[in-house]
Amino acid sequence: MREIFLGFMFAIVNIAGQQFRVSKGQELFVHRLSGNAGDKVEFSDVLMSSNGGNISFAGSKKVQAEIVDHLKGDKVIVFKKKRRKGYQKSNGHRQSLTKIKINEII
Repeated sequence: MREIFLGFMFAIVNIAGQQFRVSKGQELFVHRLSGNAGDKVEFSDVLMSSNGGNISFAGSKKVQAEIVDHLKGDKVIVFKKKRRKGYQKSNGHRQSLTKIKINEII
């Protein structure tokens, strides 16, 4: 079970259709964002924030981040087969990701 430490500031933010729990200085991988490495991005869709145990929902908080790098994730192999029919098909793809670093929660 994951414990939530209430002694520091964190926020739950919606980034590219997924929800992430972020704190200052954290680096994370999200779906590909537009922009170049070194660009600053701002996320205003903050669902919840906590500052030392003071929890607020749907406030006017913003999360500022910096794009570190664009890269691709691990290859995912999809293999389909129908037994006794001679049908088999292999397919795969690599997800495009963006590595971001959280600079500040305002």
